[in-house]
Amino acid sequence: MEEHFSLNEEEIDGYVKIDRYNPEKVARIAAHYADILALLGEDPSRQGLLKTPERVAKALQFLTHGYDLDAAEILRSAMFEEEYSQMVVVKDIEVYSMCEHHMLPFFGKAHVAYIPNGHIVGLSKIPRVVDIFARRLQVQERLTNEIRDCIQQTLQPAGVAVVIECKHLCMCMRGVQKQNSVTTTSAFTGEFAHERTRSEFLRLITASLD
Repeated sequence: MEEHFSLNEEEIDGYVKIDRYNPEKVARIAAHYADILALLGEDPSRQGLLKTPERVAKALQFLTHGYDLDAAEILRSAMFEEEYSQMVVVKDIEVYSMCEHHMLPFFGKAHVAYIPNGHIVGLSKIPRVVDIFARRLQVQERLTNEIRDCIQQTLQPAGVAVVIECKHLCMCMRGVQKQNSVTTTSAFTGEFAHERTRSEFLRLITASLD
């Protein structure tokens, strides 16, 4: 079934804000959130909450828009033949995602590396791949593997390395309420299975350029 989206552009102080959403989905999600507000003991008709269900519906579509995007196609759109065969590292990529268990955010940084095997990819495409998988309901472990597998299967490099470090609000705001806890996950293929290569990657992502 073909999706129909409304595109709303608004310029504020030189910044162009673009909202892309499905009006039918917005209406259906908003109706549920009006009921949720009432069940929580709020009055959905009071001034401060009148537009909250619609705002939440649009926010959820934005936060999960990765379902509509093909990460492999993004990589294929900027692949170039090149004989470079040393490690390529893109580190400190901001990650914002939603935990699928409680639908609370987790956020932090991803560090991604690959060793080309005849092809390189435009550097901006690596963060795009991270975003596409992060903008879905996720667990950090699967997110790490999905980024690794997409790059490995699409570029066919000599190896891929992914490390993600995140804080989870489901641990900070509820449950054990450990505000300073950080979760680290990693995934490797090919040459990164070797201790020497993996150690070089870990050294590079922790090094400072200062």
